Amino acid sequence: MKDTKLVRKQLDKALLSLRILAEVSVPRKGWISAIRKALGMSARQLGIRLGVSQQRVTQIEKQETTGGLTIKAMRKVAEGLNCRFVYGFVPNSSLEEIISGQARKVALHRLAQASHTMDLEDQGLSQEGNEEILAEMVAELLRNLTPDFWRDK
Repeated sequence: MKDTKLVRKQLDKALLSLRILAEVSVPRKGWISAIRKALGMSARQLGIRLGVSQQRVTQIEKQETTGGLTIKAMRKVAEGLNCRFVYGFVPNSSLEEIISGQARKVALHRLAQASHTMDLEDQGLSQEGNEEILAEMVAELLRNLTPDFWRDK
C-alpha cells in the first residue's frame, strides 16, 4: 500500500498543474471549429488535410459538441490543425483529500452502527469519545485500504 500512496502523491503533484485547465470554457461550437476558424482555415481545407470531405468536417465539428468523437478521431483532427489533442481527468480536490473524505465517510458509517448498538445497551460514548474513535478509525482505514473501501453502503 505504501507504493500506492507514493504513486498517489506523485499523481497529485502532476494533476495540480492541470487544475487551471478545468477553468477553461469550451467554445460554444467546440474546439475544432474555433481553432479552424482562428487559423483562417475552411472546412474544405481541413478536410483535404484529413483526407475527408467538407461535409465530414462539418459532421466532426457537430460530433465534438455532442461528445460523439473518439479519442482517436480527436487526435487525427488535432494533427490536421497542427495541434496536439490532450485529455485527462482533473479531480475536484487532491487525491489525498478524496481518499481522506472516503475514509471519514466509511468510519462515520461504521461508528454510527456501533454507536447505535452501544446506545441500545446503554453504553454510549461522549461526543469527545466518538471524535477520538472516529479519528483513530480514519487513520486505520488510510493505513490499510481494504477492497471494500469504495463500496457504497
